[in-house]
Amino acid sequence: MEREATYRGTVYPWQCDHVGHMNIMWYVGKFDEANWNLFARLGLTPSYLRSSGRGMAAVQQNIAYKRELLAGDIVEIHSHLLEVRDKSIRFRHDMRNAETREIAATCEITGVHMDRQLRKSAPFADAIREAASRHLVEPAEV
Repeated sequence: MEREATYRGTVYPWQCDHVGHMNIMWYVGKFDEANWNLFARLGLTPSYLRSSGRGMAAVQQNIAYKRELLAGDIVEIHSHLLEVRDKSIRFRHDMRNAETREIAATCEITGVHMDRQLRKSAPFADAIREAASRHLVEPAEV
């Protein structure tokens, strides 16, 4: 996967909870935004999803919180494609404080390619599977 970030943003004061750090709902939201940038790199663009009647659904998501983020912190997420199967992909996001480079959280997701009309999993198109295979990383690279 390219080393270019799949998300860049800032922690705003209204995203912080009563303890003063970014609330977990905002971690999830920022990871979700990174998902769509990662998907676009694989050919799962909004126009492809609309025209093909396909979609993506997360079936498992595991988040590990490592360091708190505070109001004003700059956030950067890098994504790594770990596995491509016939109808699913598994990937990991690393969220960092862009100033300190410390990992604030990681999120590993398994996503399934769906036929939106049938509401069932569907195989990836060959072009998407080929694009995805070019972005796979070895465990040692992550």
